[in-house]
Amino acid sequence: MRVLVIGAGTGGLCLAHGLKKAGVDVALFERDRTPRSMLIGYRVGISPDGSKALHSCLPPDVFAEFVRTTARPPRHIVMRTEKYKELLVGEVATDRDDSRSEKSVSRIAMRTALLGGLDDVVRFDKTFRHYSRNDDGTVTAYFDDGTSETGDVLVGADGAQSKVRKLRLPDAKVVDTGITSIAGKLPLTEENAKLLPPLADGGITLLFGTRGEFVIIHVMRFDGTGVEDDYIMWGYAAAHDKFPDMKGMSQAELKQVVLAMTPKFHPDLRRLFELATPETVFQIKVRTSERPQPWQPDNVTMIGDAVHLMTPGRGIGANTALRDAELLCRKLVEAHHGKDAMQAIGEYEREMVEYGFQAVEASREMMDGTSLIHKPVIGRVAAAFSRTFLRVTNAVPVLKRKMLAEDAAERDHVSSAHEVVHAR
Repeated sequence: MRVLVIGAGTGGLCLAHGLKKAGVDVALFERDRTPRSMLIGYRVGISPDGSKALHSCLPPDVFAEFVRTTARPPRHIVMRTEKYKELLVGEVATDRDDSRSEKSVSRIAMRTALLGGLDDVVRFDKTFRHYSRNDDGTVTAYFDDGTSETGDVLVGADGAQSKVRKLRLPDAKVVDTGITSIAGKLPLTEENAKLLPPLADGGITLLFGTRGEFVIIHVMRFDGTGVEDDYIMWGYAAAHDKFPDMKGMSQAELKQVVLAMTPKFHPDLRRLFELATPETVFQIKVRTSERPQPWQPDNVTMIGDAVHLMTPGRGIGANTALRDAELLCRKLVEAHHGKDAMQAIGEYEREMVEYGFQAVEASREMMDGTSLIHKPVIGRVAAAFSRTFLRVTNAVPVLKRKMLAEDAAERDHVSSAHEVVHAR
């Protein structure tokens, strides 16, 4: 069997490693000119699902290098108001081994680590155009440079704007969630650390405003590994209609938009916005997939955002892509050893569609511009109710354990949720 993978993102690299390790002929094609090109965002949270998939697919030395490049793992998740007042605090277990633990990793560090050992597999500066099916059952991929490659299976791992998806499932819809996000990054210095909310250094912090807007803060400490300088990342999100027209704005101007929209936020938080290095600031309009109509399997399939694009609302997009990669790898290896390939791909797709679109729907609950919390007047009532709910949950241990266990179950689909997260 020969497998062609389009896209050297997290899922595509994980899949390529797993197939190569199992002795399957695999070639991966990436449109970026270099490994450091076009990486949007700074931090990826790797859940137990993601860790298990990486441990399963990567050779031991590559997995060890990936672990070495991670930042300090989160020890707790904290929810606060925009004025730093506590709503809920939960702890994340840190006593699990590397194959099943939560991790924080820089996107560029992760790609660099996952490229290890794939020099003979990955080809950069290869922009996919289309594919064709051949009479002998193979599939040929065509690229902008006029070249083509033929294999037995083609896998679209080419992200949110997937050309493979558009050809394979032309009726599949990617829709606007009604949410815009602006993110930025600043150095983690002693002075900047003083601006952080309590427990932010060593955890994941979510801050909720009164008009449906929210902020996420990640602190990335690499403990002198030389992977990257320590930094703070923040992301601000709100409904589209809360933002001005930002067409043509510079990155420095985008930062000023966030400051103009948050006059009543905690002054230290506003200072974090202000201190973001301008060239690190970017905006995205958050999009997501809608569940497509069922389709019949063939030798073209997809993983990750190429098939089930989701919002960053629950931090499970990359981990679902890794879960796809591990499952598809396992099924293709079965086909490599004699199982009917269409049967193997069909089994993968049936399982992937169910958990993948459950994750899509769960992630949209946090980032949906049509929800009540973003409406005038009633939105403030909904925000107040949500804060009260979180405070009550925080004060009642049994409720907090249940809430955190449910969240953990979305991030770990093998072991018991209570092993991952427990209430403080």
